[in-house]
Amino acid sequence: MTEAQSLTWGSRRARLTLTATILGSGLAFLDSSVVAVASPRIEADLGGGLPTLQWVTNGYLLTLGALVLVGGALGDLLGKRRIFLVGVAAFGAASALCGLAPTAEILIIARMIQGVAAALMVPTSLALLNSTFSGRDRARAIGAWSGLAGVFTAVGPFIGGLLVDTSPAGWRWVFLINLPIVVAAIVIARTAVPSIPGTRTSQPILSQVDIIGGMLAVLGLGLLLGPLIEVERLSPIAIAIMMCGGLALLIALGFVERHRGRTRKPPPMINLQLFTLRTFSVANIVTLVVYGSLSVAFFLITIALQQGIGYSAVAAGAAGVPVTIVLAAFSSKAGGLLAKIGARPMLTIGPIIMAAGMVILGSIRPGQSYWLSVFPGFVVFAIGLVLVVAPVTATALSDVGPNESGAASGINNAVARIAGLIAIILIPLAGGLAASQADSLGTGEALLSGYRTSMYIAAGVCLFGGLLALVTFRRDDGKAS
Repeated sequence: MTEAQSLTWGSRRARLTLTATILGSGLAFLDSSVVAVASPRIEADLGGGLPTLQWVTNGYLLTLGALVLVGGALGDLLGKRRIFLVGVAAFGAASALCGLAPTAEILIIARMIQGVAAALMVPTSLALLNSTFSGRDRARAIGAWSGLAGVFTAVGPFIGGLLVDTSPAGWRWVFLINLPIVVAAIVIARTAVPSIPGTRTSQPILSQVDIIGGMLAVLGLGLLLGPLIEVERLSPIAIAIMMCGGLALLIALGFVERHRGRTRKPPPMINLQLFTLRTFSVANIVTLVVYGSLSVAFFLITIALQQGIGYSAVAAGAAGVPVTIVLAAFSSKAGGLLAKIGARPMLTIGPIIMAAGMVILGSIRPGQSYWLSVFPGFVVFAIGLVLVVAPVTATALSDVGPNESGAASGINNAVARIAGLIAIILIPLAGGLAASQADSLGTGEALLSGYRTSMYIAAGVCLFGGLLALVTFRRDDGKAS
């Protein structure tokens, strides 16, 4: 599809394309946040304590973060719409397995399969927009995609709370509710989303996809970060051996990708040439910092509201509704604003405001009024978030050509997910939350103490991200040409 054939903002086909991509990617974001509100019921039903719940969350983020690069490359190779549809269908099947899982171990495996499917549909959904819209319409489309897909993240705890409170096994519906959304996304995508040919040649498919790179990424990240989740159960020697092995695999990944970049047999999972684009590199650095703190905030707040403050699941989920409203109302406008004023002011001010919201949310205490403590924190956080989500994604792709948009969006998504994976392990560990008893989530003031420290650390990281944007972005970065 050439620039002249690009979809026009507001046309029927453009609206349907945007709807399909938002539904698909929104599922992935929904399932990255909804588990938090269901965590107490999952733990009560399947057991395993905090380490199991971290694996339920991080097993998903691990495969998504490591393989999203392969997903983006497959979209470029085999066709973005085709890989998007495969990912959505596989995500539906894995969601059904999650909902029916009889044990914690099967649930963790199913969540990792969900991550693989999400790694196919998230980068291709964004790449479809980058390839089918142009100019200011592209910025608006990516803004709407980022914000409205982000709404799934914010509304997930609320929907999850409603489902969890319906019955002791209501957490299972948190996953089964994905199925009608999957069907809708597939139907719309098949009928409205443009089919963009891939770059596949007559060579065998395995010779054109960097499978070894993907496996090295999964195993390396798993061995490096997994022992931190199991720190209460593993010996120091075992932790050291596993983490050294993970580090060695990630170093090997770097050499493999460098070799792939020279020989192109197959093309590298991580296209290092993209990092010669300054805006792409800078935007991904800011993404790494800000999304790490963002992921911790979403992960911790719902658990703290239930286990520390005493909210019901539905009340904890409903507490974040202000974030949903702000994202839905202003995300597309944020994309348009980016085209006018550029990335630097938005990505400086946004993280600073987000950090202020995290400090407010980190200060909540039992017995306080929702309207005087939790609500203001979420509103402030949401205002900052809407200035970040769409602009940082659009800026990362602003100088990337359509033929590389799948790989570029894959890298940007990988950075965001891996940042969340690392932060969800390290920041609570630093704050003392992960030091709760291995067989219990911990409750009351003991949990809130670790929660507050973790949220303050996350706020500091987010503030650093804003200052980083101030000194690294140029005045015209992100503006529409």
